[in-house]
Amino acid sequence: MRRGRMRTVFLRDMMLAAQIGVYAHEHGRTQRIRVNLWLEVDDPEAAAGRLAPGPDHLERVLDYEAVVVMVRDIVARGHVRLVETLAERVAAGCLADPRVSKVRVRIEKLDVFPELESVGIEIIRHAAD
Repeated sequence: MRRGRMRTVFLRDMMLAAQIGVYAHEHGRTQRIRVNLWLEVDDPEAAAGRLAPGPDHLERVLDYEAVVVMVRDIVARGHVRLVETLAERVAAGCLADPRVSKVRVRIEKLDVFPELESVGIEIIRHAAD
């Protein structure tokens, strides 16, 4: 486990159309999914006590737009049988940034059962995994 100061970057309730599912009726069409991410990001400048007042330092922060684009690209690659597989791919994409030490990914399918708001999976992965 890394020591130092961390910040959590989150992306809430990203709604996408995904080709996902194992059943025949799920192939050849899209389904609504909701993606939530929580990324623990190292902040070595803060850990070293170098928080100088003044201008913002963009190079110190995670570009959440890049994370959104990455998730969209993963979903757009085509049919995935399991929500678990999609979650693992998203987690790996997040952890590709060396500043991300931990990620929590929640993916929900929204239109599976009429009596449920959603079904889904949540995983937590660490950079050392």
